Amino acid sequence: MTNYRIENVRAVYGDQVMEETTLWIRDGWIERLSDSLSAEAGSPDGDYTLLDGQGRLLIPGMIDVHIHGANGFDMMDGTEESIQQVSRTCAATGCTAFLATSVTSSLEDLLAMIRSVKRTVGREQGAAIAGLHLEGPYLNVRRKGMQNEAHLRHPDLEEMAVILREGGDLIKIVTIAPELPGGMELLAYLRERGIVVALAHSDATYEEAKQAFAQGASHVTHCFNGMRPIHHRDPGLVTAAFEEEHVSLQAIVDGVHLHPAIVRLMHRLKGPDRMVLITDALQAMGLGDGTYRFGGHDVTVADGVARLADGTLASSTVTMQEALRRTVELGIPLPDAVRMAATTPAELLGLHDRGRLAEGCRADLALLNDRYETEWAMVGGRLLEVPLIR
Repeated sequence: MTNYRIENVRAVYGDQVMEETTLWIRDGWIERLSDSLSAEAGSPDGDYTLLDGQGRLLIPGMIDVHIHGANGFDMMDGTEESIQQVSRTCAATGCTAFLATSVTSSLEDLLAMIRSVKRTVGREQGAAIAGLHLEGPYLNVRRKGMQNEAHLRHPDLEEMAVILREGGDLIKIVTIAPELPGGMELLAYLRERGIVVALAHSDATYEEAKQAFAQGASHVTHCFNGMRPIHHRDPGLVTAAFEEEHVSLQAIVDGVHLHPAIVRLMHRLKGPDRMVLITDALQAMGLGDGTYRFGGHDVTVADGVARLADGTLASSTVTMQEALRRTVELGIPLPDAVRMAATTPAELLGLHDRGRLAEGCRADLALLNDRYETEWAMVGGRLLEVPLIR
């Protein structure tokens, strides 16, 4: 494996941006990090290939815990090529790891998707597969959004056992509606197995959500979307999540799913340690406007916004690099935005050696230009030259 000396970069390190930083990468890990103000002199021994960052921004590789497809491919296709296309497109947008995310479907289609992910793990051509996020099928029809009503069903522990036998340790997050019959039992079943339980597509009341969080649910999928809204006499799931310190929230920062004031409110109330930037992207990511088949529906993308025929929002086309840029443009400090895109999702998934620029961490990196476009990505010390995706 090639060792690298990356110099002349502005590096996001913790809560600061370090100017004129140099990093040494050995055997896929960050060996040393030094900025222009460091009193430490000298370089590690050995041969290093020089990468001149030309003063651009170096960040830890972003981690997308909620993505369905990219570049014309839907991961529910059940093919390895679909997973690889997402992997390559993620890397081209500064994302170095992702959770392959399902939509509500038949059991057969879900198992086919899981098998395609298993065949691809360890052979990814771009971003690494960090696991699976199962969005459904145990969701509430009243808050279904674009989820296919034909396959929505109540929690079924026997069916989930079949899914877990196939997916095993790859299953990291399961999104459920806890108010459905059997929802609390499913929550306990998943938590006993170390799986993060997220709430969404849910009509849970404030009281039902508080009960779910007390019993171990710890995450909210695409917060504010696909759930009971806040009302001053019916505070709902979102208010319950804001009150629970241990609960983290996903945010789709695409200028459509969340008003800028709501993004700032989420950041103010939860902070960067409990807020996770996601794409929730469908296969239109990287391609743009057109008509797509997604989740059993015809989806039209116009001006970058994906909708069903009745106007319902149907996933997103935003990339992680765009979400990062938009978040900063809303007035959130760059180090906080990077934490929400990289560090916090890494911690959510227990990937404690990723999501940070620090000695001893895995060399998952992205170099961004002044428009937040990815110039190159590095995954486990492997340098990926990527096409610019705007």
